[in-house]
Amino acid sequence: MLLGIKNKPPREVVATTAFPDPIAITTRIFQAVGFRVDVEEVAHPAGRVVVFSIPPRPRGIAYHLEGQYLMRSGESLVPMDASQLRKIFDEGKPDWLEEYSRGDLSAEKVIQLLDTQTLFEMLKLPYPTDRSGVLERLMSERLVHEVAGTYSITRLGGLLLAKKLTEFPELAKKAPRVVVYTGKSKIATKLDQIGTIGYAAGFQRLVKFVMSQIPQNEVVRDAIRTEIKLVPELVIRELVANAFIHQDFSTTGASIVIDIYSNRIDISNPGVPIVATERFIDSYQSRNERLADFMRRMGACEEKGSGIDKVIHYIEVFQLPAPSFSSDGIRTQVTIYGPTKITAMDKADRIRACYQHCALKYVMSERMTNQSLRKRFGLSESKSTIASQAIAATVEAGMIKLDEKVGKSKKYARYVPFWA
Repeated sequence: MLLGIKNKPPREVVATTAFPDPIAITTRIFQAVGFRVDVEEVAHPAGRVVVFSIPPRPRGIAYHLEGQYLMRSGESLVPMDASQLRKIFDEGKPDWLEEYSRGDLSAEKVIQLLDTQTLFEMLKLPYPTDRSGVLERLMSERLVHEVAGTYSITRLGGLLLAKKLTEFPELAKKAPRVVVYTGKSKIATKLDQIGTIGYAAGFQRLVKFVMSQIPQNEVVRDAIRTEIKLVPELVIRELVANAFIHQDFSTTGASIVIDIYSNRIDISNPGVPIVATERFIDSYQSRNERLADFMRRMGACEEKGSGIDKVIHYIEVFQLPAPSFSSDGIRTQVTIYGPTKITAMDKADRIRACYQHCALKYVMSERMTNQSLRKRFGLSESKSTIASQAIAATVEAGMIKLDEKVGKSKKYARYVPFWA
């Protein structure tokens, strides 16, 4: 942490008179939190700078200040909630996915339980000519381990490749569930289906099943009536893969749920997101790196960080309302809405769309303008006022701001997200 330097670019040195006695503040910090922070003064030509060198937190350890466990949230310092503390204290424990789900198995039984054919097909590898070659690949991927002359399947191996999840009782509870409703509410259920095979083996099948249940809309293009799905398949594919990858396996009795209504689709997974929901577009941090790696290698999802970007891009191409990302402290949910005219969108819908468009432009090294937002909404130049009102409301909500590099001219105004 540096004191005496401006917090915004170009971050020039402005000097500071804070903490004139580095030794005294080092002692005070140690007495307060119980670990050493080195403090030193740097004599810069533009003035005095104070440098705090703060050590990383050891795994499984959370420090407190006078009984409070604090963390950063944006520009604020806030108390950690119980789930955040539990996550820290559990860091020293073995990864849930790496522990065994089935043990004391013969080589033949391993092959019976796992869909090894799918594994080799999705990794684009030739299938071995004998069983030992199959087991060798499973062990090299750390999905299966040899233990005292027998074999054990890890939870990750079972979750990915199980031919029948019911053969892995604790994993069967993690199977995805698809619920289809006849209207816009949960009053009448048309279908309730729970997955029966592993994530990798069943991913393509799940996406196709979801698409088969999504309502269709009738549109007229070039004087021809055409039936199209409420939401494009690529969007569903990316969001379902994200739900798999980012779920919290420590949450018991909960699984991925895909709720399909006549006007929207809700996709939710157990657990609180690691990054704030408004930063999904520009940030990436997976809760389950090994699972994410396998899903990527098997072609189930995109490379790191591009999934949500691609979702927002295609939402804009199809001129759908902006998706809603939320968390209730137990689950993380994304809602995808069917086609809605800009005139039917409320203020919150327009702010969400404006912010996501601005963030997408920024991560693409571009900037949002009134013109780009009009194109996103499918508005003609004569309706630029609607875009201007949406931009003003989003600025007022603190979600976007003027790009300082182009000055304050309204004619050439460009905007960046609040965190830029």
